[in-house]
Amino acid sequence: MRIFKSWRYPASLPLFRFDDRLLLMLMAVVVGICSGLAAVALNRSLIALFELLHHIRHYWWAFVLPAIGAALSSLFLEKIVLEGAGHGVPEVLYSVSRYGGLLRLRSSYSRLISSCLTIGSGGSAGPEAPVVMSGAAIGSNIAKFFSLNDRQRVTLVGCGAAGAISSIFNAPIAGMVFAIEVILGEWKSVNIVPIAIASVAGTEVSRLLQGNQIAFSHRQFNIDLLDIFACLGLAIITAAASILLTRMLRFMHGTSGKAAIPLWTRAAVGGCAVGIIGIYLPVVLGEGYHSVRIMIEGAFTHGLAFVALASLAKIVATSLTLGWGGSGGIFAPCLVIGSLVGVTYHHGIAFLWPSISWVNEGCFALLGMAGLISGILQAPLTGIFLIVEITGGYGVILPLIIVSAISTSLCHYIEPASFYLKELVDRGHFLRPGTDARVLSDLSVQEVLEDCITVNQNMLLRDFVNIIKISASNYFPVEDEETGNFLGVIHLGDIRPYLFNREMYDAVVLGQLIDSKIEVVHPDDDLAEVLRRMDENRQFSMPVVMNNKFVGLISKTKLLDQYRKELMVQTDQ
Repeated sequence: MRIFKSWRYPASLPLFRFDDRLLLMLMAVVVGICSGLAAVALNRSLIALFELLHHIRHYWWAFVLPAIGAALSSLFLEKIVLEGAGHGVPEVLYSVSRYGGLLRLRSSYSRLISSCLTIGSGGSAGPEAPVVMSGAAIGSNIAKFFSLNDRQRVTLVGCGAAGAISSIFNAPIAGMVFAIEVILGEWKSVNIVPIAIASVAGTEVSRLLQGNQIAFSHRQFNIDLLDIFACLGLAIITAAASILLTRMLRFMHGTSGKAAIPLWTRAAVGGCAVGIIGIYLPVVLGEGYHSVRIMIEGAFTHGLAFVALASLAKIVATSLTLGWGGSGGIFAPCLVIGSLVGVTYHHGIAFLWPSISWVNEGCFALLGMAGLISGILQAPLTGIFLIVEITGGYGVILPLIIVSAISTSLCHYIEPASFYLKELVDRGHFLRPGTDARVLSDLSVQEVLEDCITVNQNMLLRDFVNIIKISASNYFPVEDEETGNFLGVIHLGDIRPYLFNREMYDAVVLGQLIDSKIEVVHPDDDLAEVLRRMDENRQFSMPVVMNNKFVGLISKTKLLDQYRKELMVQTDQ
């Protein structure tokens, strides 16, 4: 292991000692700029790769291109940078949840390269999640370099995520909201200001290098009351599509995991399947932003059957790409699927009620994107502000709110955890910063153990009274005299009547006073669960036992004292 000395910011300076918010603001600018550069680099790389492969996509064998890209992506992650496949955001959430935002330095570029190979070759994925991980890793390592504490490091991780999203979409408010709502999950002023600064910095980098323009332009929409009522049905459809995409991704991931072939081969199989689908439905290939632009402009000329089929095909293609080992995110696929679902819905209601003059299909495409993003992420504000900023669709803010809110609520009812959080929640790995569970997760049973005097079951009460005189404990573990096995505990409150009756001193042995039904703790148990059991059973101390041998005692007093110290460490200024 390479050891290096980290430079620490001059805490002796009065300005930094008084308040670290200025320090975080200054670092947020640096993190935002670096994240913006990473997003621009990925965007330019994707464009270059698309142009490089464009002239061969019309050949019959071009369906193998997504397979080659996915396989190379998987080999790069698995063999070169030694990271697992995936889109990266759950890894960022896990690091924030369990490790105070610690991320490896190589994560700042690994997903950029792997996702470029997957998406540029035609894989159905988006570049947003990889740049989020890249930006988060940049923020984490800058915080590590300056020896910042956990809270400060988590804030800079959020800054990196905000700068990345803002840069790739040219949407500073959406980037800020995404970082706070999805990555950090807590709206605190100490986080909001630095993240907002990083978001603006990332956006300015993108505008400087790529121009200041919205991603998807559209015509003005004249929305009537009937159109707003129609949004209720669209919200239900987008929620259903979100659930279908979530479960299809999970199904494909589980199916590929059972295949007894190397990871890169699995990625190639998934990519090849996507390539075959793309022969008949090219709309499923790549990030799909070109198709989104056409649909929002209301120029998508295909009929109801084709658009509905394309919606399902894009869901399957995205699941094959990401579930079988490709690298990329779900933002872009959600935008494509959402716009396809919106256009499908528009065609459907126009077919059923042809006499009604519905708003242009581009409006429903825009609303469908908001519904998919809000539903699958269960983050309505992110869906609303992202669609408003990348389309300039401020005139549809009311139906946007309706679709996003209903879609999120329905998805949360059916899938309580969002796509990003589902796996972490199932494994018990998701802990929000600052919560009791998060603080206690950094403590172990060994750190709160207390020594105490053990006794054996054949000891007379008279001898036990002499031990009580020299002990400050109220709990006394009892061990078997021959085997040393733990038998139970004697609590002074339970035997008080015997202590004041001297006639019992030589008539009672401790084996008669044992509480053998007391709950015990294993050294590997989670302290949050231990504390919950103490409260549930109204116990102030619990014995720790391993292999039937008494190890030590945990008291609520010692546990909460260590909790307070750990909380001070994590929030130390």
